[in-house]
Amino acid sequence: MDKIGPICRSVEDCALVFDMIHGSDNRDGTVKDLPFNWDPDSDIHSLKIGYVESSFAKAHPNDQATLKKLREMGLNLVSIQLPDYPVETMEFILSVEAAAAFDELTRSNQDDLLTRQTKDAWPNIFRRARMIPAVEYVQANRLRWQVMDKMAELMSDIDLYVAPSFDSLLLTNLTGHPCVVLPNGFEKTNSSDVVPTSISFIGQLYGEAKLMTAAKAYQDITGFHLNYPQP
Repeated sequence: MDKIGPICRSVEDCALVFDMIHGSDNRDGTVKDLPFNWDPDSDIHSLKIGYVESSFAKAHPNDQATLKKLREMGLNLVSIQLPDYPVETMEFILSVEAAAAFDELTRSNQDDLLTRQTKDAWPNIFRRARMIPAVEYVQANRLRWQVMDKMAELMSDIDLYVAPSFDSLLLTNLTGHPCVVLPNGFEKTNSSDVVPTSISFIGQLYGEAKLMTAAKAYQDITGFHLNYPQP
């Protein structure tokens, strides 16, 4: 359920890396070999960009400022509703799949060698996942398919949507939709440290080109990625 992707200084750098890693390597039969034709200079005003109004109403001020900036850029923003499913209850799918991937580690007791052994650390997640009934796992994946179907229906009407970071993280882990996370400002913590905040752009399946075009346009006009920590 993890989405593999680069961590880079800019959207352009992400596009360069993605251009090298996307597509089939002839070892994973689930991967489709589709083109990635990215034109960073294409017209962003032709893009239809969704947002969940209720999410931004209660969001961080920096997220609200992002929505305002996108409107100032003259982009075509439309209010959308994400599929109304109990996404959080399907999170254990990730635990089961992770436990299966590391099954040998658990059964050989080498998981005891891992440093973190707290309640929510991976070794204990792997151990607990073996107790999840197979029937519940199958039922959760049936529900997951319904969510994927509804998301496909939603995304057929828009090119991408913008969301406060983490709001759509689990949802898009379940559905596989690509995401670009960008800095959108800064905030002070309780210890008076200044830390960056972020916003997420979520695109259509295999729609990374349009997604990166919109993300780059926002990045270029704001310039938050050009800020560096003070020495």
